[in-house]
Amino acid sequence: MNTRAQPDAPADRVAAYDRLVAAVPEVERKGASMPYTSVNGNMFSYLDPAGSMALRLSGPDRATFIGRFSTRLHEAYGIVQQEYVSVPDGLLQDTEKLLPWFRSGLEYALSLKPKPTTRPKKA
Repeated sequence: MNTRAQPDAPADRVAAYDRLVAAVPEVERKGASMPYTSVNGNMFSYLDPAGSMALRLSGPDRATFIGRFSTRLHEAYGIVQQEYVSVPDGLLQDTEKLLPWFRSGLEYALSLKPKPTTRPKKA
């Protein structure tokens, strides 16, 4: 049984994801059961329940990333997510090597049209 306060993903992968997010002070890790990052209402990374990291990248960065790291577009619930790549497990553990790609994902998300949040504002 999972509580809202603890992510579903394996602890070592959550820790690696948290290290990556912490390396970019302007980004806040969100999500209790599914850790993710977003800016202006646009999600750009997340850790799925199996502990696989998905990273949203621009078209050119996506193609380069897939070629360089021999990976593919991320698939979730049987659907291929066209803007997200699957981050190889070894790369997730290497914050320094993954950090430039994470920053590229942030820049791409910042370039997208802001989305309004669906949650009501706290009073």
